Amino acid sequence: MKKLSTESYKGTRDFYPEDMRLQNYIFATMKSVVEKYGYEEYTASILEESDLYRAKTGEEIVNEQTYSFIDRGGRDVTLRPEMTPTVARMVANKRKTLFFPLRWYSIPNCFRYERPQRGRLREFWQLNVDLLGIDSLFADAEIIKIAYDIMEAFGSDPKTFVIKVNNRKLMNEFFTEILKLDQEKSYRLSKLIDKKSKVSEKEFRKESESFVGSQGKLLDAFLKATTLDELPEVICDSKNLKELREVINTSNSQGVKNCIFDSTLMRGFDYYTGIVFEVFDLNPLNNRSLFGGGRYDNLVDLFGVEPVPAVGFGMGDLTMQTYLETYNLTPKLETKIDVIICMLDKQIITQAVELATVLRENGITVVIDYTDKKMSQKIKTASKKQIPFVVIYGSEEVLRNEVTIKMMKTGKQKTIPRNQITNYFKGYTQS
Repeated sequence: MKKLSTESYKGTRDFYPEDMRLQNYIFATMKSVVEKYGYEEYTASILEESDLYRAKTGEEIVNEQTYSFIDRGGRDVTLRPEMTPTVARMVANKRKTLFFPLRWYSIPNCFRYERPQRGRLREFWQLNVDLLGIDSLFADAEIIKIAYDIMEAFGSDPKTFVIKVNNRKLMNEFFTEILKLDQEKSYRLSKLIDKKSKVSEKEFRKESESFVGSQGKLLDAFLKATTLDELPEVICDSKNLKELREVINTSNSQGVKNCIFDSTLMRGFDYYTGIVFEVFDLNPLNNRSLFGGGRYDNLVDLFGVEPVPAVGFGMGDLTMQTYLETYNLTPKLETKIDVIICMLDKQIITQAVELATVLRENGITVVIDYTDKKMSQKIKTASKKQIPFVVIYGSEEVLRNEVTIKMMKTGKQKTIPRNQITNYFKGYTQS
């Protein structure tokens, strides 16, 4: 019989208790911020019909990065690569009964078949924050501010990251009205710009000129602009440019001081219709996009219902963890176990269980060591598991109605009446 591997499937992770503590901390920090803005949690199945992603997600993701298969009923299904199409489907399903605007969030499990690398695996969890039902630049600014606040909640220095912003409508206007490209060439050029940083300058210039011909210098001038004022004059009167400027100015006025324009920012998903943004880490050791999002006003109407304006973003747990590790922002997360009861002899198991029950009823987390190990070994195990208190309990303690408590941080021991133990640990857990 073939020996089974102990390793997890390529591109996925096993979460041991210490790993779960970190992931729970990341999730709890995310939730604490979005819920302050009035966002409510939702979720959905990890399985969706494949057509949902073919409609708007993008050819590269659907054709090359999804886990898709035919189920036993002959249906073409996919493990979700992202959550936005799902939330659009859910909103479309109850379009007439929902009370807009909706402020929703979720932290779904997602899958993409791509090459595993630092900060990117095939399985990941992603915070999704969506504001649906408001066609306003203030909604865009709110989403950007939430992204900024989450970074701050993790202890980030604003100097370590930047929020790059662009407008898909401005780019489409430049492609079609200034460069005079048809829809297909505009689409292909947007995909090329989206991967500009991943190809050589020579390769980019050669491929882009196949789309724009003699207008290569104009495209080059547009893409080299680092501020809105540096854009070519031919686009300066655009209402889409004004919209972008207002979003950046509004974000700045709300305390987001590292919000800047980036002409090359496109975002890979096909459903984006307006403002798009990405948060970038500026550290040379982790110089990459952390997460991003944007406006997607045309996604809900794919389901044949009245359109719903929407804006949101997705933040992956692994990219956030990598960022925290890069800047030594990962907190020391101890076990949630308060007490371990170590018995000196097994004759008092009943009394040990009764003692543990009383403590648990009073909100104290307790485990009982049932092993035959020596007391020194039991205490050593408690130390390794970072359990702060050991209750040493034996037949003599039972007869005297006492318990001996060992404080692991100091190594000191204290014997107290058994009926005082609840108050003793309540004082510890509430401090």
